[in-house]
Amino acid sequence: MDFRWDLIWRSLPLLLQGAWLTIQLTSISVFFGILVGTIAGMLRLSKGPMRYLAGAYVDFIRGTPLLVQIFIIYYGFPALIQNPVPPYVAAIIALSLNCGAYVAEIVRSGIQSIEKGQTEAALSLGLTPNKAMRYIILPQAFRRIIPPLGNEFIALLKDSSLVSVIALEELVRRAQVIIGRTFRPFELWLAVALIFLVMTFTISRLVNYVERRLKVGD
Repeated sequence: MDFRWDLIWRSLPLLLQGAWLTIQLTSISVFFGILVGTIAGMLRLSKGPMRYLAGAYVDFIRGTPLLVQIFIIYYGFPALIQNPVPPYVAAIIALSLNCGAYVAEIVRSGIQSIEKGQTEAALSLGLTPNKAMRYIILPQAFRRIIPPLGNEFIALLKDSSLVSVIALEELVRRAQVIIGRTFRPFELWLAVALIFLVMTFTISRLVNYVERRLKVGD
């Protein structure tokens, strides 16, 4: 069986449309994931009862497959609220919650990597614990956690392919539709793999650039 480059070329516009949706889903989910993860990570270091709730959230998300989480959001919640959840919204919620749990652990470890003397010095200067965390600890922690955050972005970009199971036409779903019409899986999946490779390589280069600019670890 001959390899058909022309099929890849003709399918490229549709695949790139799916890739753009993949980038949208990942970018939005990482944004909300960082917000949720930062809050959850700080709560895990707190001394109040909320740390148990944050811990339960992190343990549940990290201990269950993302595919199951997507099914819970898309199929489970509508049964409870008696109202359907659009695929795009379900995908954003599931990916954001999944990302947030991993970011929470990254943030927690980043905060713990800052010497305690930094906090003590900030408090001795009259800053409240909240202001010390906001202006002294978090900025330094975020400089240190840029590499793992970049890795999480790349991991979520690849994992976003799972939302194809709820008929959201991102890159993988677009490829499945084209394969259903052409019966040429090798060419299409190779094209999908190459597009993912380009996206992940680009993100890794951007993360390295930001890391060098901020001189992480100095």
